Amino acid sequence: MILSTKGRYGLKAMFVLALNYGNGPVSLTTIAETQALSVNYLEQLILPLKKNKLVESIRGAQGGYLLARAPKDITIGSVLKTLEGPLTASECVSDDPGQCSNANYCVTRIIWEKITDSIDAVIESTTLQDMVDDHQKMRSKMKGESHA
Repeated sequence: MILSTKGRYGLKAMFVLALNYGNGPVSLTTIAETQALSVNYLEQLILPLKKNKLVESIRGAQGGYLLARAPKDITIGSVLKTLEGPLTASECVSDDPGQCSNANYCVTRIIWEKITDSIDAVIESTTLQDMVDDHQKMRSKMKGESHA
């Protein structure tokens, strides 16, 4: 399973908003510049995030976007599922029970279910705050190595 650019770029945008949480709105231009993304593409991604109440918009010259909740309260899963839809390792474990006619006796289905459950466990237990914390740890480590 490979996430599309919607999920990857949307998560990058949400990360920038998490980094700036509490500092006011961030423009799509700023997000685009810091993450090397297209503003036009970000405009398409921000709409479902806003619709699902993950981000809020502020109008005006100093406007932009900000997280609707604290980074610790937004899971990576909520972002990815908003942009990508359900995440599964195989179609046979999708939410559509009629998808697989061999479901009752397919050994590989058990593996796909385990993989899908593992993915869900990671993305639902990881928050934007975890990403911010990991980023800060990486920066600290890099600063420490540059002084060595």
